[in-house]
Amino acid sequence: MQPVTLRTERLALSIPTIDDVDAIYAACQDPDIQRYTTVPSPYERKHAEGFVPHVVTSWESGTELTWAIREGQTLAGLIGLYRVSNGGGEIGYWMSPGSRGRGLLTEAGRAVVDWGFAELQLQRIEWRAVVGNAGSARIAQKLGFGYEGLLRQALSSPRGRDDGWIAGLLAEDDRSPKPWPVLDTA
Repeated sequence: MQPVTLRTERLALSIPTIDDVDAIYAACQDPDIQRYTTVPSPYERKHAEGFVPHVVTSWESGTELTWAIREGQTLAGLIGLYRVSNGGGEIGYWMSPGSRGRGLLTEAGRAVVDWGFAELQLQRIEWRAVVGNAGSARIAQKLGFGYEGLLRQALSSPRGRDDGWIAGLLAEDDRSPKPWPVLDTA
């Protein structure tokens, strides 16, 4: 599969390039990105340098589709559809600390979800996060994902295993936000 550029009112979503290595490296120094994502910790520049060619290969296979979220010339974050197969996929994302809190990730997420259902003809997109990642959960809730439960010790990262939250969105679902019990207590 060839990389696709998606555009929203404020953003361009395109494949990360070697020119993004410095921004990716800087963003991945954020403790929350290291705690709540699968990036290595500590995150070294070599990790960002190896990530860019990995993205190209993953697009070619069609199983991992990653976009850089660009606001003008700024790399605001990354978003992707992962484990794409048999009509399903999983959305994942992170935002640079300086780009948080302005609705950019929700805007990017809508574009990716719309594209996944329309162009890939996915039937289900899942969202998973380490328990306690309320920021990620709020984005998934705004995108219309319905909270489905707790996955005990189901999420693996370089730091070990964590309990995870899981939510799902079907192609035919109403995408208005639904109550999430974990956000009422988070």
